[in-house]
Amino acid sequence: MARRADAEQNRARILAVARDALARSGDVTLKSIAGEAGVGQGTLYRHFPTREALVLAVYRHDVSELVDSAQELLDQQDPWQALLLWFDRLAAFGRVKHGLADALDAATRSDLSAEYYQPVVDAIDRLLRACRQAGLVRTDVDAADVLLLVGFLWRVEWGDDPDHRAGRLLRIALDGLRTGPSPAAGA
Repeated sequence: MARRADAEQNRARILAVARDALARSGDVTLKSIAGEAGVGQGTLYRHFPTREALVLAVYRHDVSELVDSAQELLDQQDPWQALLLWFDRLAAFGRVKHGLADALDAATRSDLSAEYYQPVVDAIDRLLRACRQAGLVRTDVDAADVLLLVGFLWRVEWGDDPDHRAGRLLRIALDGLRTGPSPAAGA
């Protein structure tokens, strides 16, 4: 059983290192990921036999965390703040996904988009329902509309200050969902 725990720790460490490395560059080598994770290449290949298998695992892990975080945020924050924080996480994921996209072929990207479209829409719907119940967002917008609206996150040029630009654009888009006057910038 100790091997199973060690194996799971190695896998988690490899995924964490790969996520960071792939966010920096889609051209990172498996050898460098193994070295940074403190495991041998054989260990990396036992868990992820191909580069694409590793990239897919990172993508799936990140999307699952993103989707699950919607309810966690609702449990900890008021609905509007939960919505804002979740979309900040989506923006961060957009930057990572941009790097991962370079490492995946078009067919795989299409399959992944289809696989995770509905869970992401469901997470947005959960957040919107909570905001609607609190009287904070318009009733004529659905989750699929909102996902389409923030689709710029996957196309924006990140430039010198990606967090500022993505945050500003998200606030503009999300302020359009509000039922009342828009709050002061940064709220």
